[in-house]
Amino acid sequence: MQRRPYIKTKLAIVAALVAVALTATLANGQNSIEGSARSASKVRKGFAIAPVPLNLTGKNPDLVGYGSYLVNAAAGCADCHSSDATTVYAPGGNPSFGQPKKLNPTGYLGGGRDFGPYVSLAHLYSRNLTPDKTGLAVGGMSFNDFLNAVRNGADDDHLHPSCSPSVTTNCLPPPFNGDLLQIMPWPLYQDLDDYDLLAIYQYLSAIPCVAGPADKNNPLHHECQ
Repeated sequence: MQRRPYIKTKLAIVAALVAVALTATLANGQNSIEGSARSASKVRKGFAIAPVPLNLTGKNPDLVGYGSYLVNAAAGCADCHSSDATTVYAPGGNPSFGQPKKLNPTGYLGGGRDFGPYVSLAHLYSRNLTPDKTGLAVGGMSFNDFLNAVRNGADDDHLHPSCSPSVTTNCLPPPFNGDLLQIMPWPLYQDLDDYDLLAIYQYLSAIPCVAGPADKNNPLHHECQ
């Protein structure tokens, strides 16, 4: 009879532990459900705000939709990767004028914006992010190269080399590094995880190609099908 209080206490402790475990399980399950719902919502939003028709052949629709959400709602890529500030929004769709926002589908993410003199450079242009005739984003860039550009700022085109005794014009003087992208905010985007960057890459591979100058010597040269 004297052991019953001990047994009751032990049972109470076990019951409390079970309750805590059950509460944690339910909470984790709820968080998982809410997380999935948020992800699905972002995918739907991404498709809703994409200003151009998308080619989903051979692509993961969830990644493409989420990539559109990141590109068009979170990163604002069109702000720099349009031909100039006046072509970001469609006519009648500039929110700065009190108009309902509408991104310009013409030349969308085709780059070519001239940022004017930069250090000792005469011009510095935004790149064409659309797929070229290979179907790969950013003018035929592989996903690994895309990762390297965003994570490390690698400028594989070397459009603006570092100044040296043999290169004295249209070059970057120290401490600027001509191997790195200068305007692209890669130090910010480098902290996105691999899934985010894969989604952006798939979205950029799904948008229509915007042709660049026909001259193959032009750094903005870009061929469509």
